Amino acid sequence: MDELLPLVYDELRLMASQKLSHESPGQTLQATALVHEAYLRLIGSEGNAWSNRTYFFGAAAEAMRRILVERARRKGSKKRGGDRHRVDFTSADVMAEESPDDLIAMDEALTNFSETDPVKAELVKLRFFAGLSFEQAADLLDISPATARRHWNYARAWLYGRICSTD
Repeated sequence: MDELLPLVYDELRLMASQKLSHESPGQTLQATALVHEAYLRLIGSEGNAWSNRTYFFGAAAEAMRRILVERARRKGSKKRGGDRHRVDFTSADVMAEESPDDLIAMDEALTNFSETDPVKAELVKLRFFAGLSFEQAADLLDISPATARRHWNYARAWLYGRICSTD
């Protein structure tokens, strides 16, 4: 097995590159990593007495396919947020461009949030509705800009979770 990898490495890497070219954009797995993972699975398998070159490369292709399918399943599992879509809330006016229903949902969530954390809710109002910067909002709330950023990050996550759970 130790002598086999140098002999077939280039061909395995070409196979891996071809398999990865059919994957969706944003794939973080590289061809080299796929080859190494497949090779580890091949040498770890019990029946590794391959009768010929075709059988070996067939087994390697199957190992690569299984690795890609496992990664896709892990990526798409609900446990890892596979049913969620990334939304960028970095700018204060992000919701202003959304539909009126989204604005209503935001307002309801913000009302609930203000009952549990009024300072953070006030920060959201100042940033989101008034369009103030972190420094301006922090000055009005008598907190540091760093604290304002931490509050903002927490509030965005809380509100996003609330809004998405009502959909």
